[in-house]
Amino acid sequence: MRLEDQLDKLAELGLALAAGRAVDELLYSWPREAYEHKPFDLVLFALGCAVEDEPWERWFCDRAWHFDTECVRGRGSYVAIARQLCRIAGLPDALSGLRDHVDLGSEEAWIEYTADGRRVNWPIEVRDDWADLMVVGYLIDELEHGDRRFHVRHNGQAMTLFFLDDEAAARLNELAGGQAVAPFPG
Repeated sequence: MRLEDQLDKLAELGLALAAGRAVDELLYSWPREAYEHKPFDLVLFALGCAVEDEPWERWFCDRAWHFDTECVRGRGSYVAIARQLCRIAGLPDALSGLRDHVDLGSEEAWIEYTADGRRVNWPIEVRDDWADLMVVGYLIDELEHGDRRFHVRHNGQAMTLFFLDDEAAARLNELAGGQAVAPFPG
């Protein structure tokens, strides 16, 4: 299936290329044949990535994020995770006053934020540089609204998260020929 046809079908499900993104930028990272060999496989991964060319921090899709769970380097790591989750939920200001403390040496960590007028502080289990998926689940719970929620496509130590309604996720699974995404465990 042509890459452009895959993108059209994904856009119908709410996974459109972000404004200003183009097929040529996808082709900068992988050849067309790689996208078209197994339809929806590589493109679902790519939609969660940033463009691999300057200027940086331009995402291919506003409702997807490729989350490498081995990403905790120190202070700011969980703030960055929370901001990405807010971005793909389309709620950039849903978690305000974000702060975290991550000390890998002493194995002490926490994240703090305000959501719906509540100040929240979660302790974080430190396991080397791996993200605490329980805390990620708490952040996700704050952001899911209406009939849209986070769905995950696993990729080894990483995952691509998508913000979809259940109907779109079911249609995506049909298009991809199997269990392409599942609700984020929580």
